[in-house]
Amino acid sequence: MPLDLVATLSELVSIPSVNPMGREVAGDQYYEHHVTAYLEQLFQRLGVTYERQFVHPKRENILARLDGSTPPEDGGPLLLFEAHQDTVPVEGMTIEPWTPTVRDGLLYGRGSCDIKGGLTAMLGAFARFAAERPSRMPTLVLACTVNEEHGYTGATALTKLWNAPSSSKLLSRRPDAAVIAEPTSLNVVVAHKGTVRWRAHTHGRAAHSSQPHLGDNAIYKMGRVLAACQRYAEEFAPALPRHPLCGGVTLSVGTIHGGLSVNTVPDRATIEIDRRLLPGEDPAQALRQVIDYIAGQPGIDFAIDHEPPFLQGPALADVGNDVVADVLVEAARRTIGRGEKVGVPYGTDAATLAGIGGVPSIVFGPGSIDQAHTADEWLPLAELTQASDVLFEFVRGYCR
Repeated sequence: MPLDLVATLSELVSIPSVNPMGREVAGDQYYEHHVTAYLEQLFQRLGVTYERQFVHPKRENILARLDGSTPPEDGGPLLLFEAHQDTVPVEGMTIEPWTPTVRDGLLYGRGSCDIKGGLTAMLGAFARFAAERPSRMPTLVLACTVNEEHGYTGATALTKLWNAPSSSKLLSRRPDAAVIAEPTSLNVVVAHKGTVRWRAHTHGRAAHSSQPHLGDNAIYKMGRVLAACQRYAEEFAPALPRHPLCGGVTLSVGTIHGGLSVNTVPDRATIEIDRRLLPGEDPAQALRQVIDYIAGQPGIDFAIDHEPPFLQGPALADVGNDVVADVLVEAARRTIGRGEKVGVPYGTDAATLAGIGGVPSIVFGPGSIDQAHTADEWLPLAELTQASDVLFEFVRGYCR
């Protein structure tokens, strides 16, 4: 059964699957369970074998499999397509997030670019193989995972299906290669940065704001920490070694909280820090580097409480994935006339599948990261069709 790609993407965008990003939230728009149910019905219509994998409440990976000419249990090749089901939150959007709208060749809506467009492209290629069943095709597993946007726990759980004894009938051994869906502008990502994120606190002493001299203002202290973070980002980080594909180290402070009321001297302030990792960097060493740098800056004559990281995402190294990357690049050039191997600054599930799972992994999909997470997120529909065609040719060409 061939899929109408625009209709499928529209249906997926219309189903909220918001990742709460660690916040305490309530509402039917949160978590991936409605998308999982949609995918289950789709796999039933396609007549393919599928299974769910519990990760968290209301959050399950769902996998579907098409057997190739020689099953992987008998030595045949096994390819993995992977795409996450979740989106980032919708606060601040300037369009209706779950009302897919097509205008001037673009489909607007939350998740259209990141990453329901890439998921749809994979579904389209998967459905074509289910209908055509060409000779000499590898076994293909499509894994739709959860919680990519805040912790990669779905991808981590997926690796357990082949790294530890499990009841999975679809991934009984490690895949030979994996393609992960993300907006890459139809280029092939072979390397990307990782992330370590943590919270830092300054402490003071509360007092009435009419007598601030009796208190110790934690926000003033945090101001000096922020200045140190800015110096690290603008002066220290640019002098560190760079990766030829991914560029240099970056640091950003994304949130700040402090104080109870305007008439109280604050006794606590908190920031969240994001340090991007280059391939080969150790997250613990990168964290220690930032902590030591801040502590040694002028004006930091007080203790700073750094929590253990609440998120660590490894970087993807351009090592061991050259064969699968070359096959996909060739498929892209043969199908749409272009395609390059590139590195990117953002993180994906590919690093988890490669690092924990031991699977040669690359990243590919329609759309640009420039539109991901934006207030008017959109995807070029021409790239949606092109991506699905490239993925189909990639699987066909893998066994040539």
